[in-house]
Amino acid sequence: MYLPQRDDEATSIANYIDQQLDAIRAAAFGLTADQLRETPCRSDLSIGGLIKHTLDGMRGAIDRLSGADATPEISEAGIADYLAGFVVSAEESVDALLDDFDAARRTLRELVLTSEPGAETLAPPAPWSGIYDARPIRVRYFLNHLIEEYARHAGHADIIREQIDGMSVPALVMTLEGAPANQFFTPYVPPPATIGADRG
Repeated sequence: MYLPQRDDEATSIANYIDQQLDAIRAAAFGLTADQLRETPCRSDLSIGGLIKHTLDGMRGAIDRLSGADATPEISEAGIADYLAGFVVSAEESVDALLDDFDAARRTLRELVLTSEPGAETLAPPAPWSGIYDARPIRVRYFLNHLIEEYARHAGHADIIREQIDGMSVPALVMTLEGAPANQFFTPYVPPPATIGADRG
């Protein structure tokens, strides 16, 4: 949890991004691989799908902050790849997915910490929003958009997790952070042989 501090802008943004990624990652804590793929709500979203989609988003952000071309491919194949990014197939390794998420998260954090929020850059076209040309922005706009995007998915993950077993993501985050029990919170004990059950 990002508690009140007097940080510089890049550090503050990095910490807010990390807080949202904390929540998305924690949503998997205590689930089986099958539960990670469950879609208990009326949509087709799963915890695993959100983690995979967020990983794709982090990779795109890493490319942009590194100066690589991160313009999305607008084609039937590109759209198919985008939609597949919300599904963790039975053939995909959950452990590898989580390892990749953790590695990308570390890289993204380092890039945000060393970024210059006031620097000029370009936002790529976004035809789904009716924008067909690159638009001038400051890096700050892009970084704040990452907070917005990851916070949205953290909320999705919380709702889906509560539908699976009634656990709230904030309680899972606090457990993983080692917070002691109090009148508002009881640490979660994951079932044996689930994701994160062997942490320590």
